[in-house]
Amino acid sequence: MKKAVLFLGCMLSALVAVAGEKPEILGTYDSWTAYVYTHQGEKTCYMATTPTKSKGKYSKRGDVFLSIAHHPEKNEFDVINVMAGYTYKKGSKPIISVDKNKGVALVSYEDGAWTKDKTVDAKLIAQMKKGSVAVLQGSSARGTRTTDTFSMKGFSKAYRDIQKACGRE
Repeated sequence: MKKAVLFLGCMLSALVAVAGEKPEILGTYDSWTAYVYTHQGEKTCYMATTPTKSKGKYSKRGDVFLSIAHHPEKNEFDVINVMAGYTYKKGSKPIISVDKNKGVALVSYEDGAWTKDKTVDAKLIAQMKKGSVAVLQGSSARGTRTTDTFSMKGFSKAYRDIQKACGRE
């Protein structure tokens, strides 16, 4: 439930950005870009990337993102979020893995997915800092299987920026 609330918060934040408030780019490092924005006194620091490769037999798909967010006013840090570019199959558990590490099942809701708790977020972030690629496998509501590959090149530098911007350094 907490992750669903975060999802809705991220979506609201996106609408706020459309309404005129734009995130500030802290830096772009290879595949990752770090951002910060403040809305109604609440700061959000996040970093995001898009896949370097996507596979699947789909005819139409929206934007795909992998992001890490800090919400200091809510005391929430290192929240991993995936936007699939399609609605996940109800009850499906997308799998994310970094390099040759064992994959982690995510919790999906509509077109987003998250880890089950902050312990798993921390484990994945530690792997991402050292890793070279993350691979996400999921299934759409229509049953289409997808595989998205994300580069970890620039991850550590972008992560450092969001840590600093949200007072975690």
